[in-house]
Amino acid sequence: MSEAALPETVVVDGESLTPEDVVAVARHDAPVELPDEAWEKMQDSRERVESVLESGDPVYGVNTGFGHLVETHIDREDIERLQTNLVRSHAAGAGRELSRSEVRAMMVTRANTLAKGFSGIRPSVVELLVSMLNEGVHPVVRSRGSLGASGDLAPLAHMALVLIGEGEAHVDGDRLDGADALDAAGLNPVTLASKEGLALINGTQLTVGLASLFVVDAERTIEAADAAGALTTEVTMGTTANCDPAIHEIRPHPGQKQSAETIRHLTAGSTVLESHKDCERVQDAYSIRCLPQVHGAVRDAVSHLREAVEVELNSVTDNPLVFPAGDVDERAPGTDVAAVVSAGNFHGEPLALRLDYAAGALTELAAISERRTDRMLNPEVQESYLPAFLTERSGLRSGYMIAQYTAAALLNECRSLGRPSIDSTPVSGGQEDHVSMSGQSALHAQTVIENVSTIVGVELLCASQAAEFLDDGLELGTGTASVRDSVRSVVPPLEEDRQLDDELETAGDLVRFGAIRAAVNEALD
Repeated sequence: MSEAALPETVVVDGESLTPEDVVAVARHDAPVELPDEAWEKMQDSRERVESVLESGDPVYGVNTGFGHLVETHIDREDIERLQTNLVRSHAAGAGRELSRSEVRAMMVTRANTLAKGFSGIRPSVVELLVSMLNEGVHPVVRSRGSLGASGDLAPLAHMALVLIGEGEAHVDGDRLDGADALDAAGLNPVTLASKEGLALINGTQLTVGLASLFVVDAERTIEAADAAGALTTEVTMGTTANCDPAIHEIRPHPGQKQSAETIRHLTAGSTVLESHKDCERVQDAYSIRCLPQVHGAVRDAVSHLREAVEVELNSVTDNPLVFPAGDVDERAPGTDVAAVVSAGNFHGEPLALRLDYAAGALTELAAISERRTDRMLNPEVQESYLPAFLTERSGLRSGYMIAQYTAAALLNECRSLGRPSIDSTPVSGGQEDHVSMSGQSALHAQTVIENVSTIVGVELLCASQAAEFLDDGLELGTGTASVRDSVRSVVPPLEEDRQLDDELETAGDLVRFGAIRAAVNEALD
């Protein structure tokens, strides 16, 4: 999906949010709407909490302490203070601040899960969260501190502080105290009632918000890598025989078949491929010959992650959960109208494992792309018609030599990142004795996709430059020509050595934000 195809307005109803919706809100400021039916569901849920509070029975999150302090009963007159103290004490993050888009992704996903009506929060509190999105009030949120169980507590607490007029937020480029930020947008802070602090901070919304951005970016990057690989195949005088449908029908992994089909379509009409059909080369290197298998495996890994993200976006992930009486085990604490169940939907493992897997898969996409780049630059392995490092008078000029260094450095960083989901450190006096580290997995995945998009961008730059040296009269495929033209629309051919950092960033943005995908889709239509 290209940027132009993103939704113009996003409805948070707890049922239909997609990764593309998150991108539209996070990066393009799409307006957010809270429908009447969501308001009604939240109001019903709130009334159930009030009935439990009236009963006076000890219920976690309503009138008890938290974590290890679960056995501590809180008096009725301290209920509101309890929720405010919870938000303040849990705003204990560290590290860099989340970017504007990362904060907005977390906010819209939190609003959506609350809109399902199982969290016991007043609709007016969620309405304020939606209004902050629409008016551009962006809390200052520290990125580190989440363990991915009980959800992403610390980052969400930094977000929640602004709703009560505390913390800090950015508004129109200014960094303001929470109360001043709300006032600048014409909004008023709320005073939290029973359970509402916990409802705001207990969930996986940092994880799933970043995972949504990652999934969309990763899918675009895979398509751009297919395009880059197709163009590299042509300019290195490779063959697309490895993409013949018969090959992939007898090993029918979905992603593999898709990448092979894409390569065939992109190179259709190529006279470059026809020009060396009868050459003496028996086989291409693996980075060319095994492209469908490797790219396809990455496609399937990201598809696996998307499945989990789409479920998580429209799930309830806080604790405790508020149900109508009779919908759950009759032994659950509550009243004649409500049951409040303490459970573990806040645990981020369903996302953490797949995020780490997908980040590793994208690293492999980067690895094979970097090897194809080397085949175009390296005078020891490249085609004889290509000058060393893709520049005339190499030696006097270095061409794209150091662009590969940057690709190698970024690849090393991807490989050096750990796999947070295999770690767990008990906290809260041992009450929370197994955690997912899903927030850290999501942050690592963000780093990986930024790096990989640049690495694929380097291949696109080099393949476009290599095409400048094709013999007159030879034509690229319809699709690969469109991809080359997309690159050339923002980066001119390299004739003299020049500073390359801006064009590496530009090429990475073409990959990550969908311009290459749009060129591919246009060519294939």
